[in-house]
Amino acid sequence: MKNWWIVLSVSWILSGCAATQIALEHKELRVSTKMSSTIFLDLDSDFEKTIYIDIRNTSDLPLAITPMLISHLVQRGYLVTQHPKQAYYILQANILQAGKTSVSAAKQSLYSGFGGTLVGAAVGGVATRSRHGVVVGGLVGTAAEVIAGSLVKNVTYSIVVDIQISERSDVIVSEKLNSQFKQGDSTKIEQTARSTKERKKYQTRAVTLANQVNLRFFEAEPYLKQSLARSISGIF
Repeated sequence: MKNWWIVLSVSWILSGCAATQIALEHKELRVSTKMSSTIFLDLDSDFEKTIYIDIRNTSDLPLAITPMLISHLVQRGYLVTQHPKQAYYILQANILQAGKTSVSAAKQSLYSGFGGTLVGAAVGGVATRSRHGVVVGGLVGTAAEVIAGSLVKNVTYSIVVDIQISERSDVIVSEKLNSQFKQGDSTKIEQTARSTKERKKYQTRAVTLANQVNLRFFEAEPYLKQSLARSISGIF
């Protein structure tokens, strides 16, 4: 019993120090957006600055980034049209994920690139026993959770978006699409489609992160969307 109280006291002190350090290191809101690859568009001196925008959302949160995106593009001199055939550029994007995450999971999702897998955040702990049979890791984790879990949380939110840009081309562009489908456990179906288009396509993935102690999503949302819209518009 004596050893149990010693471990608990030490755990409480250590968790308090850890909570203070977390609060100091992450007290300021930090927002950043990165893309998996760079897109360079062919910008001639007399190109048309018309664009059609189609933003989809398959995440579980109702996010609307189109108004901010339009605002940034208009400031850059673009005319947003409702007719894709009349547009010089077609911007398509799908919001794949929005919500709480870990920095490592967000980085892996970014490195996967356009159409790649999304990596979920997982939090776990390990408990170890001392030679007296005391669950040291469990006590440290419990004490730390009381303070760092209840009072000080280092929170990270992310928005993951796949982006495709179609640019009008003066020459015919050939496309080849290869797909594989599984039918049952032992059968695979391969499908190949060839077509010609008058547009060149570019693809990338954008990941926006917001980090701060005790951050709530409704506080981070406008900054996440603003950063994302600014980065996407920066392609043009």
